[in-house]
Amino acid sequence: MSRIPYQPVDLSEPKVLVDAIRARRGGSLLNLDRLLLHSPPLAQGWNAFMGAVRKGLALDPYLGELAICVVAVVNNAPYEFHLHAPEWVAAGAKPDQVAALEKLSQPDFDKSRFDDRDLAIIDLSVEMTRNVQVSDATFARALSFVPSHQHLVELLVTIGAYNMVSRFLVATQIDPE
Repeated sequence: MSRIPYQPVDLSEPKVLVDAIRARRGGSLLNLDRLLLHSPPLAQGWNAFMGAVRKGLALDPYLGELAICVVAVVNNAPYEFHLHAPEWVAAGAKPDQVAALEKLSQPDFDKSRFDDRDLAIIDLSVEMTRNVQVSDATFARALSFVPSHQHLVELLVTIGAYNMVSRFLVATQIDPE
């Protein structure tokens, strides 16, 4: 159960902000939104920033969702994984990859389910999440699998943004929908 009470499902004010969040979410508010709406200025900034990260980038959605799922596993944020694993599958991941990734932090993690590009993005996401600092070798490997510096910047920001998200989710003990 969430450590902070949720705003009501049928919250209507502040109207412009709530409508914008609902529009981005396809008509409803997630539990995450209902917590963030305790602070309308924060919810507004979050909605704009995360909307750009989720839908406004040139980054291959497969790579972005892979990175998000890695962050969720490393940070033990099942809410985040639950929401993004289906998005990763929709972007091209196979169900066996999702199952394998869930074991990322375990000794029986099956790397054979992933190609070299996937493993480079997994390693980058793990290093950024666990260590903050990224080795030169990991950085160069990730760069070799994206088409431009723009894509790499977008990937790095996605990893950083979802570290922020997962830390909020875990701290509040948010409930899955």
